[in-house]
Amino acid sequence: MLRLRLRECFVSHLLASPSTCSISPLRRLLSAAASPPICPKPSSFAVEDYLINTCGLTRPQALKASTKISHLKSPAKPNAVLAFLAGLGLSGADVAAVVAKDPQLLCAKVDKTLAPKVARLAGLGFSRPQIARLVSVTPYCFRSRNFVSKPNVDFLRECGLSACDIANLAMYNRGMLTTNLEHLQAMVTCAEGIGVPRGSGMFRQALHAIAFQNPEKIAAKVNYLKNTFKWSHAEAGIAVSKAPILLRMSKDKLQRTSQFLIPEAGLEPARIAHRPILLTYSLEGRLRPRHYVLKFVKENGLLDRDRSYFSAVDMTENVFVEKFVRPHIEAAPHLAEDYAAACRGEVPTRFILA
Repeated sequence: MLRLRLRECFVSHLLASPSTCSISPLRRLLSAAASPPICPKPSSFAVEDYLINTCGLTRPQALKASTKISHLKSPAKPNAVLAFLAGLGLSGADVAAVVAKDPQLLCAKVDKTLAPKVARLAGLGFSRPQIARLVSVTPYCFRSRNFVSKPNVDFLRECGLSACDIANLAMYNRGMLTTNLEHLQAMVTCAEGIGVPRGSGMFRQALHAIAFQNPEKIAAKVNYLKNTFKWSHAEAGIAVSKAPILLRMSKDKLQRTSQFLIPEAGLEPARIAHRPILLTYSLEGRLRPRHYVLKFVKENGLLDRDRSYFSAVDMTENVFVEKFVRPHIEAAPHLAEDYAAACRGEVPTRFILA
């Protein structure tokens, strides 16, 4: 317990004052925190049991992970890593997920590998929760020599991204912080090429959408969008600039959504281009069920004024139910049941007849 508390204190100090941190204070703390070592015999340390009982892995996870750290003969190094992760703020469940994802992190040296990298991130402006999240998502990066390029971070900041933006970007595109600067600059140019300028609110999403995709693949996806939604080149450009994530969506989802929105829901392609967020919603769980409800209440004269489909699908689930389902329970007792069925992928008869 004493050792864990001291390690937590150290991590807090490390994150609070990155510019004054060095490795030697950590060594002194670790030395002070350590009680006279009681080293088990090599044969007494069962890696698989340790992973289950101490790290919280399931037995199948432990069986798989143990093959990668079978050389460990003592819990000393993994104990130090676990204490360090706890000091960063990771919960027991977080630690279990990290170890299952990258068991070899347990073999890392806290003072020579993990602590300096945390200090470097803190010095670049990353907060404690952001660093903890990065560890959770990409633990292997924390034991990699090719970790974070300061020129890349500086360049992304020049593009208008905050430390929070950069951290979120790195969680899903970890290569952004390690690739060479010229490659990163080319990605930024590509993001600008799809109509998203630096400093705009969609710039981070644009970088995520085009990251490590070649220009030919991006152009092919734009052409697919044009053909699928009957857009002009300008309309496709508007849609992509407003929702760059379209470039990452599967062709199957885009095709099915197009087949519903245009012929069935009766939306004009140009209007969809100006509201491309529609295409990111679930077809089965949101777009189709809400269309059915809106059509039903309109055709049965239950609306006191016209409501647009766009506004109906933009609402949260609770707001939609409050506005379009609950007010009509007396006039349409089965509406809530039918809407729930539609959200499960069914098409109630009453909706077909409406």
